[in-house]
Amino acid sequence: MFAYYLELGLRSLKRNPILTALMVVGIALGIAASMTTLTVMHLMGSDPIPWKSAKLHYVQMDNWSPDNPYNDDGRPPDQVTYRDAIALMEAGKADKQTAMFKISLPIQPQNKELKPFQSLGRVASADFFSMFEPRFEYGAPWNHDQDASHARVVVLGKDMNEKLFGGQDSTGKTVRMNGIDYNIVGVLDDWKLRSRYYDLTNGAFTEPDEFFMPFTTAIDLKQRSSGNNSCWKTSGEGWDAYLNSDCIWIQMWVQLDSPLRLTEYKSFLDNYVNEQKKLGRFPRPLNNRLLNVTEWMRDQKVVSRDVEVQTGLAFAFLVVCLVNTIGLLLAKFTRKSGEIGLRRALGASRREVFTQFLIESGVVGLTGGFLGLLLTGLGLLAVRALYTQYKSVAQLDWSMVVATIVLAIVSALLAGLYPTWRACRVQPAAQLKV
Repeated sequence: MFAYYLELGLRSLKRNPILTALMVVGIALGIAASMTTLTVMHLMGSDPIPWKSAKLHYVQMDNWSPDNPYNDDGRPPDQVTYRDAIALMEAGKADKQTAMFKISLPIQPQNKELKPFQSLGRVASADFFSMFEPRFEYGAPWNHDQDASHARVVVLGKDMNEKLFGGQDSTGKTVRMNGIDYNIVGVLDDWKLRSRYYDLTNGAFTEPDEFFMPFTTAIDLKQRSSGNNSCWKTSGEGWDAYLNSDCIWIQMWVQLDSPLRLTEYKSFLDNYVNEQKKLGRFPRPLNNRLLNVTEWMRDQKVVSRDVEVQTGLAFAFLVVCLVNTIGLLLAKFTRKSGEIGLRRALGASRREVFTQFLIESGVVGLTGGFLGLLLTGLGLLAVRALYTQYKSVAQLDWSMVVATIVLAIVSALLAGLYPTWRACRVQPAAQLKV
């Protein structure tokens, strides 16, 4: 019977092409608007490393001014000082750990056809690569011994390697940055992150890092951070004074492989701060935090309030489209009262009539869904063109494709319930006249 009702529905839709087009386009526009914004919001807030996000924790300690909190709501600073980062690294209480910061250096290519250019990179410890798991195309990361020896080594991003060496295996070669030669030990493969979750302080949707160098090497060469740097009191003059100051400019991540290890590290962190308090530091109340990846993303509002509001407005527009579809279906089914009365008089039950018109509504929804999917793709293309920082999240994945089709069909069926119910209430005797 389904095939028969489907055939009846298609015939009915063909008899009223303009009305059918209005319903399909209405649903398609509502679906496109809602799914475009929902896709962006979904990918923004999705777990970037679900297999280990619960093990990676961002370290926060409140060393800020006793007179004013760093954040109005009392949250501690989102970075730590150099002296605290070094103390935590040397203690080695985590399963894995990395201190890091953003850096910008001029690159002087060996190829004379290339002009020098400025490049953004990341200073980190060796554990960075095993913690956040970027894939390598060539070579491997530096090791802990090279960290300890302040080795002048570097890992290149794929785009940087393509630019400097044409994409060939460049391990063992050198790259000159800010007048210093660094030995290339590895080259990353494509690392397509939806958000740079490991450095939300400097922006979740900024450009990817083009190179990586050891933390100890950068400090040894007095390379200053090009990221956020905040101080609540003067640091004094000179590099050493800066390193010993209470200025915050370093991100600290630890990997803790079990809840027990998390508890132990939290206790260690509290003890460390309490000891520092005895030395006259950390004047504010104890306020240490160890947030995992998803908690840190929520804390830093990776999904902004504007995106949430836009998604809500898009779904409100979808509701308006559905109300319009309900009105059109009601007008369509009301005009078919005579046909419905005749079918009922010939023995069709209300259930059969209900099924027939609900299938017709489903056809409208399915057609609108496929058109809406196309319009969603165009909408995401527009988002990538207008907001380049969102290009990594303005992409359709299979879950969103399925969700789009399902939402379209469900929406059309919901819109068709009331008109279909009204059609079933038609009394045959009122329609059959001599």
